[in-house]
Amino acid sequence: MADDFSLRYGDLLTGSYDCVDRIVLNAFYPLGYQPGGLRVWWRRWHNDSDEQLDNTHLMRLAGRFARRVKAWGAANDVPVIFCKAGERKHRIAEQYLAEHEVGIGVFLVLVAKAPAPVWKMARSAKTGAIVNIERRREYVNHYSFHIMDPVWGHVTIKMSGHPPFGAQIMPNGHEYVSRQAEAAGIAFSKVGNCFTAVADPVGLARIADALSQEAAVGRLGQVCQRWIYSACLCFALDLDEQKRSGFAYGFAVYQLEYSRNLIFADGHRMQQVFDAVVDRTRSRLDVPKIRTVFGTAQRPRRTRKSSSVIEAAIETPSYDLTVFKLHFGRLTGKAYTKGERVLRFEAIVHNTAELRCGRMIEHFPEIVSQLAGIAERFCTALDCVDTGFIADGVLDELPTGSTLGATRVGGIDLNKQRMRDALSAVLALAPAPRGFTVGELAAKVHAMTGTSDADYTVRQAGYDLRKLRGKQLVDKPGRTRRYTVPPLAARTIAALLTLRDQVIAPILAGIRSPKMGRKPAHWTPVHRHYERIRIDMQTLFNDLAIETPLAA
Repeated sequence: MADDFSLRYGDLLTGSYDCVDRIVLNAFYPLGYQPGGLRVWWRRWHNDSDEQLDNTHLMRLAGRFARRVKAWGAANDVPVIFCKAGERKHRIAEQYLAEHEVGIGVFLVLVAKAPAPVWKMARSAKTGAIVNIERRREYVNHYSFHIMDPVWGHVTIKMSGHPPFGAQIMPNGHEYVSRQAEAAGIAFSKVGNCFTAVADPVGLARIADALSQEAAVGRLGQVCQRWIYSACLCFALDLDEQKRSGFAYGFAVYQLEYSRNLIFADGHRMQQVFDAVVDRTRSRLDVPKIRTVFGTAQRPRRTRKSSSVIEAAIETPSYDLTVFKLHFGRLTGKAYTKGERVLRFEAIVHNTAELRCGRMIEHFPEIVSQLAGIAERFCTALDCVDTGFIADGVLDELPTGSTLGATRVGGIDLNKQRMRDALSAVLALAPAPRGFTVGELAAKVHAMTGTSDADYTVRQAGYDLRKLRGKQLVDKPGRTRRYTVPPLAARTIAALLTLRDQVIAPILAGIRSPKMGRKPAHWTPVHRHYERIRIDMQTLFNDLAIETPLAA
C-alpha cells in the first residue's frame, strides 16, 4: 500500500487488498443506432428487402420478445417478475438467492420500465417509400436476466426488448475473486461484496490483482459472449436470425468501482479511528451530510476466529455503517466501514468518458489503473487533510512576497477573511481526482461562505491561486488549466487553518474569563483539553504580564 492513510495505520492492520468491484458494460449493436445502419441490418435479415420495416413490425418484435420470455420462464420454472417503479431489483435477486438453490444459467428474470432508444418509421402515403427514420427515447420494458456464471458468479444482463436491443452487463469483481479463492483453498468470510476476514490476505490480493491486468479483457469478453446471445438476445432473434442478419454486439465500459480494503485486527479500534477521521475532516472537506446506519451489535474488541462461510448481505447491518462520500462531477470518492473489521475506500466513475482514456472493453486495464490511482490519492488526501503539519519557517515566510516565474506576487495574510476562505476552499478541493479550475475554486468559496459572484469573483480566485502557487501550496502541472494540491501542502493548509480557527481563536477567547462558563451537554476529551489549556494559559499570561481583560 502506497497511500499515506494505509501507512499511518499499518501497524493496526492484519491485511489489505485492492479489488475491482461493480462493473457495468454497455452492449450495443453499432449499426442499429444510425438510420442507414438500421436499414442495412433489416435488409440482411429479410433477403435485401425493407418493405416490412415499419412501426408495426418493430413493435411486434418487442411483443415477441415479451411472449418468448414469459413462455420460457413458465416452461423452465424460472420466475418472471414485473417490478413496480421504485423497487430495488437487486434486493429481490439477493432475497431469491438466499431462499433458493440455483444452478448454472438464468435463474430469475425481472421486468421494469426504463428509457431506451426506439425507432419510428414514416412512409409516403403515395409510394410507400420510407421518408423518415427517427430515433426517440421512450420508457419501454427492460428485462434483467439474473445469471449464475461458473467463473463470475452472479451476473446481471439488462436488455431492452426493442431494436437495436441495447443491453448492460453487470458482473462483480468480488464475486469473481471469491470463486477463485474457493478454488485456491483460501478460507474467508464474506458479507455482501466484501471480504471481512481472510486466512491468506496476500494470496487473496494476488487473485484480486488479476482483474487489473491485460488478461482481464479476455475474461470479461468471455462472460459477455457466453450469455448475451444464447440466454438473452435469443428471445428477440434466434441463433439463425442472428447469424443471417450479422447481429453482433460491441462492448464498452460504462461504470466501474474500485475499492481499497483495510482489514483491522481490532474492530473497535477501527471504528474509533474512522470516527475520529470523519469528525475532523468533514468540516475541512465541506461534507454537508454523513450517513450513518446503526447496526444491531457492537464491533469486537479482539480478533475473532475467521470462517470460510460465505454470508449473504442483509437489509439491517450487524454493525454501524458510516458512509463518507465526496462527489467530483462524475467521479466519487467514498469511505465506509464494512462488517467487523474492514475499512473500505472506493473510487467510482459513473461514466468512463470522464477519464478520457477510451471506453471500449480493450481499455479496461487502463480504466482500472486510473481508478486505482484515484483511490490512492483519495486515501492520501484524506490523511493529509486529517493530520496537518507546519514546517519550520512557514509562518515567517507566508506574509512575505514571492516570485512566480518573472512575476512578483504578494504574500498570504491569514488575518484576512478572504484569504482564509480561499485556503478553506482549496483544502476542500484537495481530494478532487483531476484537480480543480479557477471557476471551481470560486464556486466552492461561494458554497462554503454563502457569498455571491460579486463578493468573490473568478479574477480574485485566480489572483489568490497565484499567491498560493508562489508559496508552493498549490501546483499547476504543465500547460493545464487545472490546479492540484500536493500532499505536503494539504497538511500545511490544514494545520494553518486549524491553528487559526481551532487553537488560537478559542484559547484567546477562553482565557478572558477566570472561570469556566456553562459546561457543554456533551463533555468530550477535546473540551477537557481546552479547559486545561485555558487554566495553564492564564498562569502563563500572569508570568509574562499580559493582561486579559474580561469580555463585555
